[in-house]
Amino acid sequence: MTGLGEWLSGFGLGGAALAFAVAVLMGLRHATDPDHLTAVSTLVLSDRRRGARAAAGHGLAWGAGHGVTLFLFGLPIVLFQAFLPETVQSLAEAAIGAVIVALAVRLLLRWKRGYFHSHAHTHGGVEHAHPHVHEAVGAKRGSHVHAAAHAHAHAADLGATARHAFAVGLLHGVGGSAGAGALLIAAVADDAAGTTALAIYAGTTALAMALVSAGFGQALVWGKFGQRYEAAIPAFAAFGVLFGLWYAVAAF
Repeated sequence: MTGLGEWLSGFGLGGAALAFAVAVLMGLRHATDPDHLTAVSTLVLSDRRRGARAAAGHGLAWGAGHGVTLFLFGLPIVLFQAFLPETVQSLAEAAIGAVIVALAVRLLLRWKRGYFHSHAHTHGGVEHAHPHVHEAVGAKRGSHVHAAAHAHAHAADLGATARHAFAVGLLHGVGGSAGAGALLIAAVADDAAGTTALAIYAGTTALAMALVSAGFGQALVWGKFGQRYEAAIPAFAAFGVLFGLWYAVAAF
C-alpha cells in the first residue's frame, strides 16, 4: 500500500471507501499540476471575457476533456495494470509542451494586436476592472456596426475557447501524472471500486480546476491587478513559452 493509502487507512478507511477518498484527494492535487495550471491560465487570459464565471467555464471544459481520456486510458491501469508504451507517453508529454507553447504564443499575438483593454469602474465603493475588446477598427463606439461586430466576435470566441479548452484537456489526460493516480487507485481497490474511484478522480479534477480557474478569473477583474492585467500578459506568455519548451524537452 502507498503512503497516501496508509495515511488514509489510519482513519479507519478500507475497501471502496479508501479508494474513493484516495480518488478525491488525488483529483484535488492533480488539478494543481504546473502544466495544467499553465495551460488553463493561458486559455483564460486569451478569452475576451473576464471574471470568475468565464474562467470557471474554461477550467470545467478542460476538466471534461481531461476526464474523458483520464478514464479511458486509466481504466486498463486499474483493471490490468497495463500502461501505454513509454514512447507513446513521451510523445504525449512532448505534445502537451508544444500545445502550451502554442497557447502562449497565441496569447502574445492577441495582446500585440490590441485585443485586450480594461476600464476601471466602481460599484458600491468597490473598484474593479471591466475589460473591453476593440473589434472593429474605425467603428464608432455604440454604433450598430460596432455592436454587431463585437457581439459576433464574442459569440465566436466563446465557442472556440470552450472547444480549445476541451481539446487541451483531452491531451493532458493522456500524458502528465494521470497514470500515476490511476495506479495508486488500483493499489487500494478491487476492480469495481477502482473503476468507480477512477471516475471520481476524473470528476474531482475537473471540479477542482473549475474552482482554481474561477479564482484566477476573479483576480483578473479585481482591484489594481484587474486594471493592469494587460501589462502582465507578455510576462505570462513568456513564462508559458519557456515552460512549454522545458516540458517538451524533458519528455525524452
